Amino acid sequence: MTFLCYPRCSTCQKAKKWLDERGAAYELRDIKAQNPTAEELRAWREKSGLPLKRFFNTSGLQYKALGLKDKLPAMSEEEQLALLATDGMLVKRPILVTADRVLVGFREAEYEAALG
Repeated sequence: MTFLCYPRCSTCQKAKKWLDERGAAYELRDIKAQNPTAEELRAWREKSGLPLKRFFNTSGLQYKALGLKDKLPAMSEEEQLALLATDGMLVKRPILVTADRVLVGFREAEYEAALG
């Protein structure tokens, strides 16, 4: 299992604490230091079944600075994936990648259902 997070993000800290309290084994990856590639993001989107927009950190400073709320609808999926791959701070976090699913953001009930 891989847990991608930004260590200073409070939501990521809550998710990490949840995992640690349950003794979950995972590989920790700093999303800013090791930005996901377009290929990883494509695979995760497909595995998650979520729309690509859910992978954008819509409350982030970078998202707002680039005016992506207005630009994304006109961009192709490939352009969006390429953009996400340029900066980990554009990516919604945390992301938990398991053998059979991908969880974006932290909702305790989703984690509970995925990991028991």
